[in-house]
Amino acid sequence: MQIRRKASAGTMQSSDLMVVVEPSDTLKVEIESTVKKQYEHLIRAQISSTLDELAVSTGHIQVSDRGALDYAIAARVETAIRRASGE
Repeated sequence: MQIRRKASAGTMQSSDLMVVVEPSDTLKVEIESTVKKQYEHLIRAQISSTLDELAVSTGHIQVSDRGALDYAIAARVETAIRRASGE
């Protein structure tokens, strides 16, 4: 799936996250989180897994996390990617 335009999904409320994606020539994932020191590796793994499932190889992914669980991370990333691809 290709990211064709800028799109977002999520909120900045507690236990949620905001995902913003936009086109790029390379794949870059930026994570800001209230629990970054403890869980960045798990957040990054969930994002990578979701991107692999959607066959996304390029794009700039910005994640602002407020303690979201795995299923919320996957859902927000997928929604933002689908909005950005036009599907």
